[in-house]
Amino acid sequence: MRSPGRSPLCLVLLVMCFSRALSWDLEAACPLVLREPDLADVELLRPRRAAALSPLAVDEHTVDVEISLENVSALESLKTQLRSLSFPIQGNNTDPATDILSIEVTTVCTPTGNEIWCTCESGYEWPQERCLHKTVCQEPDSVSSGNACSCLKGLPPQGPFCQPPTVLTLKMKLRLNVGFQEDLLNTSSALYRSYKTDLERAFQEGYRILPGFRSVAVTQFTNGSVVVSYEIKTTTLPPGLIQTANEQVLQSLNQTYRADENSFQGFNNETKIITIPAVILEGDTVILECENVVLSSNVSWFYGQKSSILTTLQNDSRYSICTTVQLTSMSRLTIINFTKEDEGIYICKLVVDIFEFEKEKYINVTPIQILANDTTEVKCDNRSVLLSCCSENKVSWSAIEWKQEGNVSIPGHEDQDLDSGCGRYTLQANRTQCPATVNFTCEFTSSYGARGSKTIEVTFVPVAKLTITPDPISVSEGQSFSIKCTSNVSNYDEVYWNTSAGIKIHKRFYATRQHPGGTESVLTVQTSTREWNGTYHCIFRYKNTSHEATKDVTIHPLPLEPNIMIDPLEASGLCSDSHHFRCCVEEDEEYKVMFEMESSFFPAAKEVKGKQVCYKYSSTANSVSQCPKKVDVFCHFTNAANSSVRSSSMKLALVPGENVTCRDPAIGVGEPGKVIQKLCRFSDIPRSSDSTTGGTVTYRCVGSQWQVERKSCISAPINGLLQLAEALIKSPSQDQNLPVYLKNLSISIGREEREIQSSPGSLGAIINILDLLSTVPSHVNPEMMKDVLATVNIILGKSVLGTWEALQQDQTSQSSQLLHSMERFSKALRPGNSTFAFLRHPNVQMGSMTIKPGNAHVYQQNFHFPDSDLWGNVTIEKHQLGNLHPETSVVTVAFPTLKAILAQEAQKKPFANSLVMTTTISHNITPPFEISMTFKHNHGAGGQIICVFWNFSLSNNSGGWDSRGCRVNSVDRDSVSCTCDHLTSFSILMSPDSPDRGSLLEILLDIISYIGLGFSILSLAACLIVEAVVWKSVTKNRTSYMRHVCIVNIAASLLFADAWFIVAAAIQEHHYLLNDTACVAATFFIHFFYLSVFFWMLTLGLMLFYRLVFILHEASKSTQKAVAFGLGYGCPLVISVITVAATQPREVYMRKNACWLNWDDTKALLAFVIPALIIVVVNMTITVVVITKILRPSVGDKPNKQEKNSLFQISKSIGVLTPLLGLTWGFGLATVFQGSNAVFHIIFTLLNAFQGLFILLFGCLWDQKVQEALLNKFLLSKRSSQHSKSSSLGSTAPVFSMSSPISRRFNNLFGKTGTYNVSTPETTSSSVENSSSAYSLLR
Repeated sequence: MRSPGRSPLCLVLLVMCFSRALSWDLEAACPLVLREPDLADVELLRPRRAAALSPLAVDEHTVDVEISLENVSALESLKTQLRSLSFPIQGNNTDPATDILSIEVTTVCTPTGNEIWCTCESGYEWPQERCLHKTVCQEPDSVSSGNACSCLKGLPPQGPFCQPPTVLTLKMKLRLNVGFQEDLLNTSSALYRSYKTDLERAFQEGYRILPGFRSVAVTQFTNGSVVVSYEIKTTTLPPGLIQTANEQVLQSLNQTYRADENSFQGFNNETKIITIPAVILEGDTVILECENVVLSSNVSWFYGQKSSILTTLQNDSRYSICTTVQLTSMSRLTIINFTKEDEGIYICKLVVDIFEFEKEKYINVTPIQILANDTTEVKCDNRSVLLSCCSENKVSWSAIEWKQEGNVSIPGHEDQDLDSGCGRYTLQANRTQCPATVNFTCEFTSSYGARGSKTIEVTFVPVAKLTITPDPISVSEGQSFSIKCTSNVSNYDEVYWNTSAGIKIHKRFYATRQHPGGTESVLTVQTSTREWNGTYHCIFRYKNTSHEATKDVTIHPLPLEPNIMIDPLEASGLCSDSHHFRCCVEEDEEYKVMFEMESSFFPAAKEVKGKQVCYKYSSTANSVSQCPKKVDVFCHFTNAANSSVRSSSMKLALVPGENVTCRDPAIGVGEPGKVIQKLCRFSDIPRSSDSTTGGTVTYRCVGSQWQVERKSCISAPINGLLQLAEALIKSPSQDQNLPVYLKNLSISIGREEREIQSSPGSLGAIINILDLLSTVPSHVNPEMMKDVLATVNIILGKSVLGTWEALQQDQTSQSSQLLHSMERFSKALRPGNSTFAFLRHPNVQMGSMTIKPGNAHVYQQNFHFPDSDLWGNVTIEKHQLGNLHPETSVVTVAFPTLKAILAQEAQKKPFANSLVMTTTISHNITPPFEISMTFKHNHGAGGQIICVFWNFSLSNNSGGWDSRGCRVNSVDRDSVSCTCDHLTSFSILMSPDSPDRGSLLEILLDIISYIGLGFSILSLAACLIVEAVVWKSVTKNRTSYMRHVCIVNIAASLLFADAWFIVAAAIQEHHYLLNDTACVAATFFIHFFYLSVFFWMLTLGLMLFYRLVFILHEASKSTQKAVAFGLGYGCPLVISVITVAATQPREVYMRKNACWLNWDDTKALLAFVIPALIIVVVNMTITVVVITKILRPSVGDKPNKQEKNSLFQISKSIGVLTPLLGLTWGFGLATVFQGSNAVFHIIFTLLNAFQGLFILLFGCLWDQKVQEALLNKFLLSKRSSQHSKSSSLGSTAPVFSMSSPISRRFNNLFGKTGTYNVSTPETTSSSVENSSSAYSLLR
């Protein structure tokens, strides 16, 4: 643009263009400048904006064109020329896409003195911002017109120029007191047009008096009478003038419309509110600017939390309201120290006549957020340390200051970056300032007064001194090494080791301990491999400070003993033949290899074949001194570091050759039946030439040929994976390499599926691989678990079950090993951000859940295997999971085919007949804990269903089903519900030899047992009471005394045994807490007291035998008592203690489903059965001896009568002695084993359930002396008491006297009267041993 001084006149044209161009590229905001000489050659249409091609658009644009004129008279000529143009003007040939809609003069600048005054043409005005920031020139006509901003001094160089004035839209309503007609809603109806025309005419007449009036239009008719909505467009709204205009409207409107003069109403008019600052911080001074083009100072401010509850704001100490009227109405509300309580709705309301111009705005406060470490640690080493704090609030900060508070003063330097909102403080600390803690505070001040601060607690610590093993570490593969790293400071957050690549070493390789003088960490590698070659970093970290020491380790190549492949493993050879040996490795290193035979060493010949390097040696016939002989041959590998390793033994059996029938140059010679093993790679098993096959093959000499008896070869790909897995678990970077290995494993196993279906060796190798890998990870991600399940899905396929059977003929714990591996993988699984995860395969499925903070769910997983017709679900209630740590993982894995594989390991045991579901939780659980499971019921009728878990410690750690802690909740037609109080792998069992739960047989046995138990306890208590009452009367001689001592102890032992049986039953039925400990105690005491019953019966039998056989020998009472108590309680105690000590540490003392001695796993029940059977046999022998003595006739008896008496006495002895001596336990022997007939159970339960009653009747009440004593105590009068006493003292009546009424009744049962005398005053008496609990415990 030309300088105003050089141009006496300039004007600005406003060109409006209609463009069909694809888009416009506006080069700049500057106007186009033309000079007067150029006008003749320039068409007015030429100044326009350039167009650029882009998507098609139709736009209307406004262009300012500045024209400089030397002659003022040319202005009028230009205006005349513009008025003569006809618009729109079509584009020319060069630019046909643009039409010009209008061209108008907007601004004219003329020289006035030394200034340039620029005025707006009619219908235009200066923008408000120009009026505020430019110098206004006063023109007489502008002042008189009320427009103080129609003239400016100087033309704005970058625009904007005079613009069309802002049009104010006033929305109003007027009510007509006439009836509403529906046609008023139809804009095309005659009535609507008539109303609209008449009303707009009247409105036009009335509102044209408004300054800047443009138009008025009716917009709508609504019901009530008739409400007319209309809009007025004007540029200003002078106060009071609208009322005059309304009156003029009423005068102009036809009276038939009956307009209500009080119904004029203004509504929905907008007002602008600006907030300063845009982002309000706590403590800021906030300004709300309310601006309206309507000029009025009648502005009010309101505040409230809700629009319905508002408070009018007034000027006070915190609120300041200032309203000014210039070009616009501007009201400012100032709020000092804006806080959280000031948040809410602010309303600005301007009232002019009937109009309310209202605007509301919700103001919220943003808290000051300063990012900085709460604590940091600084080493006192004179190094510069930078403290930094930055604001998250993107606002204008005026200052950032630092303050410090502490016991010491730390000098430093402040630095602030207000644009980025960060403050920095650089400090240095030396040893004299340590240890200390100083709080550094950074304070932010905003441009509007808000203040925020952040305190950083800085701990100044002395520099730690790390000491690492000084000696150089140089070892060979397979050897061990350790690195010790010590620090003089014991306060550390973490101590760990890294490789030179920054990989953190697994914690299994190092141990750290603290002691008063500092901390010590020792990295120990038991079996080094080449991966350990490198530099290792010992790192002590405390908060954000780390101390580090390094050590170099050199590993020299040397094959590991398991990696040396020998041939032969074992062989037979003739003494006169030479024999060939070889040792091979999968690497070509410079080793010195020697063969050792009978302490002599021989050099080896090297042979390289592909990747395999073999060292060979052939012995001659004279290498061995004698024959036949067994020789061990070894090969020794020595590396450059002079370290050596010896291979495993190659066993050579030298035989003469007389019986040799099988000969083979590769296998050797052998006699018929000879069995040898060879590595598959050295056998004649077909394989690819460059493959490395693993495993062994077993040959047997049959006739004259070696035949393959068992082939356990591992395919080359799987063998390679096995070797990699063995190397991985020894690697320092095993965690980082594991995901890639698992991915490769799943891919390779998929390719080798056909091989696995026919190779037990390959299957066993995969199980060993999973077992090795499951010990590596501390965390397993979902992708790793996906690869593991893909591998397991293949090896558990139905087509592989036959291979499992062949594999477990030699290795019975493989399926248990696999299950244990899966539990370890599951427990290490971390699903990540996903709350739930599910993986599905035909032969394995997994569901998991992660416990999120404050968002606990019920854990429920459902599994369905259509191919196996099995389903099941697992549920853990929400309250059980509420105590777990956040981010704890709960994982369940279900197997449909594993049940058949585990059953192969537990032959002749109850078998699993359902899904096997293993559930793990990544963190420890706290009791009480319950998990509920439902299994599909596929068992059919018969047998007892048991809920079990797989106990890995049973059967010498090979695993077995265990029911402890699990119970059956319900059994339906198609489902079984179980609950357990612990986590592991669960299933259900079917025990075919046990009665069904709730069956008639089980109910009958329970009734017999419990009724008998009640009779036994009452009978035993009565027996002890009777013995106490008659004790003095019946223990007059030594034999009688010892007999009653035995009876009392038999009754007491059986009573205690029955009491403990009740305790055991309560534990089993009600599942009390700590039931394992209580069950062990119950089992011990039941075992002890039942044995005591038997041994006291043995004591009674031996005493009877002693009195009948050794008549002339008389032992003292104290000696007999010592022997009796030692035998009755000492022997049971020794047996019971030895049993529990030998079995309980392995948790195989009790049965899985009863508080009684174990049979399936340890045969601990034999500790009861064997002593009981021995005692039964001994007492049977004593019975025979007693009967023999009874059959011996007395002197003077008649033969016929004597024979009858003998037959009677035999019957009586069998009827009395058999239950007392425990012969009924012979039936108990049949119940110990599976498959026993139910009749044995019923007979055994009947006889043993009433042992207490037998003791009361035959051991106590049958005794004639007891009967007499009871009669004397309770039935005889005082007068007859003396007679009975003298009769008793002088009586020599035998125990089995027929004189008493009770005895006569029992003897009449046998059809015999009269008496039979025994030479001693005591009768043989015996007892019984067990109670009603016996069946329940043994079954």
